[in-house]
Amino acid sequence: MIRIVTTGRLRRLEREAEQARARARGLQAQADTAWGRHVRELFAVTDRAERAEAAASEVGEILARAMDELSAAQQELLLKDIEIRRLREQLEGESMEGRSLTVLLHYGEPHTIYASREDAYADTATHGADPDGWVPSGERAPSASMWRCEAFIYNASSNGFRRAYPPVPKPRGEAA
Repeated sequence: MIRIVTTGRLRRLEREAEQARARARGLQAQADTAWGRHVRELFAVTDRAERAEAAASEVGEILARAMDELSAAQQELLLKDIEIRRLREQLEGESMEGRSLTVLLHYGEPHTIYASREDAYADTATHGADPDGWVPSGERAPSASMWRCEAFIYNASSNGFRRAYPPVPKPRGEAA
């Protein structure tokens, strides 16, 4: 079969081909724009995911440290609770009669109460006092000494403590 193609038909086919190419270029530009947008979104999502993973890892480490600290604090609290119970049982089991306590005075003001004078001496060493430098206070006023220990004995009749060594009374002159 032979087909005769006229010049008009060739021009029309060329115009249609040119229109098809222009349409293809337009579609290619739209496809390129969509592809570029897709790649940018992919990079943004990947970046957010990586930052979220890093933040989750950091929070996990912080939580692990906090849990370790909490566990240590709970264990310490339990040990202190056990010690408190033991001391209460010991206190309730023993009679207070005749027991003495040592009050550590700092310039005459009560600072701390100890079960023994040796405990008071050891603690004052942590405050800078010489552990071997204790001397009798004599007749000096308690406020004249930086650190001073006073022993008190439980007095059952008054349900309280009294000084183990009462101060020596000073003569008040010549009374008539």
